[in-house]
Amino acid sequence: MATFLYKLGRLAFRRRISVALAWLALLVVAVIGALSAPTATSSSFSIPGTEAQRAFDLLEERFPGGSADGATARVVFKAPEGEKVTTAANKDEIQGIVGELKSGSDQIASVADPYRANAVSKDGSTAYISVSYKVSSMELTDGTRESLEDVGHDAQSSGMKVEIGGDALQVMPETGVTEVIGVAIAAVVLVITFGSLIAAGLPLLTALVGVGVGVASITALANVLDLGSTTSMLAMMIGLAVGIDYALFIVSRYRAELAEGREREEAAGRAVGTAGSAVVFAGLTVVIALVGLAVVNIPMLSKMGFAAAGTVAIAVLIALTLVPAMLGFAGKRVMGRKARKAAEVEDRPEAKPNMGTRWARFVLRRPVWVLLVGVLGLGAIAVPAASLEMGLPDDGAQPKSTTQRHAYDMLSDGFGPGFNGPLMVVVDASDSSDGKGAVNRVSDEIEGSGGVAAVTPATFNKAGDTATITVIPKDRPSSVDTENVVHAIRDAGEDIRSETGAEVLVTGATAMNIDFSEKMNDALLPYLALVVGLAFLLLMVVFRSVLVPLKAALGFLLSVVAALGAVVAVFQWGWLGSLFGVEQTGPIMSMMPIFMVGVVFGLAMDYEVFLVTRMREAYVHGETPGQAVVTGFKHGARVVTAAAVIMMAVFAGFIGSSEQMIKMIGFALAIAVFFDAFVVRMAIVPAVLALLGKRAWWLPRWLDRVLPNVDVEGEGLRKDLSGDGPAEGGGERKLVRV
Repeated sequence: MATFLYKLGRLAFRRRISVALAWLALLVVAVIGALSAPTATSSSFSIPGTEAQRAFDLLEERFPGGSADGATARVVFKAPEGEKVTTAANKDEIQGIVGELKSGSDQIASVADPYRANAVSKDGSTAYISVSYKVSSMELTDGTRESLEDVGHDAQSSGMKVEIGGDALQVMPETGVTEVIGVAIAAVVLVITFGSLIAAGLPLLTALVGVGVGVASITALANVLDLGSTTSMLAMMIGLAVGIDYALFIVSRYRAELAEGREREEAAGRAVGTAGSAVVFAGLTVVIALVGLAVVNIPMLSKMGFAAAGTVAIAVLIALTLVPAMLGFAGKRVMGRKARKAAEVEDRPEAKPNMGTRWARFVLRRPVWVLLVGVLGLGAIAVPAASLEMGLPDDGAQPKSTTQRHAYDMLSDGFGPGFNGPLMVVVDASDSSDGKGAVNRVSDEIEGSGGVAAVTPATFNKAGDTATITVIPKDRPSSVDTENVVHAIRDAGEDIRSETGAEVLVTGATAMNIDFSEKMNDALLPYLALVVGLAFLLLMVVFRSVLVPLKAALGFLLSVVAALGAVVAVFQWGWLGSLFGVEQTGPIMSMMPIFMVGVVFGLAMDYEVFLVTRMREAYVHGETPGQAVVTGFKHGARVVTAAAVIMMAVFAGFIGSSEQMIKMIGFALAIAVFFDAFVVRMAIVPAVLALLGKRAWWLPRWLDRVLPNVDVEGEGLRKDLSGDGPAEGGGERKLVRV
């Protein structure tokens, strides 16, 4: 592989104009396709195999046109102090708004008059209008949303407090500002790392081209592949981070080759042949982790994973082709001014050991202490993960300044917290001899169970074989008590089915969230086994070792569990919550563990591959295990540190989002990268390698014969070029020609 990539790097350097024009043309085509494609709406959200999904499907079949999975809104009214919403003036105002809502948009399916739908609180202080839409929240037009907001704004003139809840006003949070912050910090880090604006600008430019091609392609194909408007978010986040990192690896190795006296084209070839090999396998681990999300069997999540994996593949191709081409354009300016001046001195003194070298030597002197501090420190931070509670955020997790949060609080005060998450019980009586009797039995069972505040009368379809019952829990939607209510109804439904033949299904947004959380929890271990297992095999091929990949996988698991512990402490327990803008503690987003495993595992292997590959390269070329560790840190620590800081900057920018979910994702990924890069890869890894010595690179002979030799360390390439360039192991220094 190293030889092939070496030739590819030299070819891209020589034909730089053609390569640059080819990528530019691809970017233009993708952008034109994105601009001409129909506007993406929303990827259909379904959770195959769950009871809530089966109930939704049954409702679509038995209640045609009912829009069971359509968006909903609640316009909540609170009368002024000393008044009630039942007074003539307030009642006329609210009923007038009911009429305005019905005529406000052709996407509205139904509007319920609160005075007929029993939607007035017992004390008469609060009432709400329920609005149902024909389409999901992501498919609502801007006009429909504006009409809803205008109605609420106009109603304020009556003196009543009016707020709007539900998912109808839910939109994807704007992330442009946070991405700009991440890119700005990345630029500063790159300038500090390279000491050259040109060298710093190259990774940024090429990463933006890769993200542009990837995201524009996703947008162009969104409607054809039912990708939806949310799919590009993960692709943009991951693509930007790995795109900068992969280009950083290539540029850094190119500068090192120049410093050893190579010609520019030769340096580009060797950079792509060596660091490029690490980029290929690092990219493969990320792709495996993202494609593996299909194991969860949630179509939306699978599509997000595939789209992000495609963007990562583009980032790898960019690093192998466009980066060496741009290095050809950069000329000698890719070296900083100080480096260029130093290059003009032939017999310059040996440079002082850099920070990476000094740190590696420190770890080699005290490997046991470094290992203990690293493992025990991450273990202590991981302790809160044992109290992890998973769920999906509701309007109660919205910022206190939003109308959704105000509406949530008003409903909780007026009707009880359970009114924010009603359950829908669907009774399929088609196989029952006494359908109405079975439905009445279900209602009685629910009313007699604990944790229920109200049960509405059953509503039958035209055929009379299916009924729906709305159940209001006593507690808020994301609470454990509400989850217990769902399970209690389902358990009672099993007995009813065996006795009457009627099937009882529980659905609604709250039940769907519960099923989603359980499905994600059940998929975690199979997903871990698949991703870690495949990556273990891949790393075994790369490093020709059993213990190094095992150490990489165990270190990753430690960093992810520690990151989960930090997330629980901040977002579930509220520790340092005010520092990160956490206004409401609650369960951790149910997809967070799998999401973290998928994203962080791939990124963590980037650092592992780049850092340890350089150690493996030094070991294969004759250095002792300890010397190889020092060499790996001498050449790789600065680059890995810069890459990790850039990655953290990109992710940490999302902590400033007003959306709790985005804030949590940004914090989780940033803290996980910090733990993995700086504690696991920079401390635990060299400590373990120091303790293992030569045993770290042990591989059974039979396995050595079976595994393909991909020559990541460039041994085959070095033999091919044995008469080319200066000697590898020191020797007389030559004038650097740039």
